[in-house]
Amino acid sequence: MGVLAQQSLKEGNPAPEFAATSMNGQSYDLKQLQGKVVLVTFWSTKCEICHSEIPKMNQLADRYKGKDVVFLALTMENENRVETYLRSTPFNFDILPNSFGTVLQYADRDRSGNINMGFPAYFLVDQNGGIQLKTSGWDKTQTLDTKISSLLSSQSGRDPGVAAMSSPK
Repeated sequence: MGVLAQQSLKEGNPAPEFAATSMNGQSYDLKQLQGKVVLVTFWSTKCEICHSEIPKMNQLADRYKGKDVVFLALTMENENRVETYLRSTPFNFDILPNSFGTVLQYADRDRSGNINMGFPAYFLVDQNGGIQLKTSGWDKTQTLDTKISSLLSSQSGRDPGVAAMSSPK
């Protein structure tokens, strides 16, 4: 039996859990981030599309500062390579280097088990740990912004409904 068959995460699937440490030493555990919207971005210092998308993604991260949204940028590269890159390209996400194992959990695979993931790849995880959006490539900022905003408003709209349902009539 093959170790890894075809694999493809779909919107609505639970996001694969991972724990990692960011460049600034902060630990992240996806399970502990439930209750927040989490944008998991896979990128590389060698990715030309990533270079042009990072400034737009930084603006998106700035727009949601102070809200229940966590922006994580995962790369298979090590801290030294990322540090060098960051000197010329600021990045407002928390960067998780050495994330090859997580890439393996999220990447699509073909029948031979080969990884198939376009960079940058985006997985938007909702407050309950489910994948709400899976996309990659150019110009995804507006789509991500709309979806994040929608998830945040559905979360705030959910609380009064729960209270109303539980109150006696």
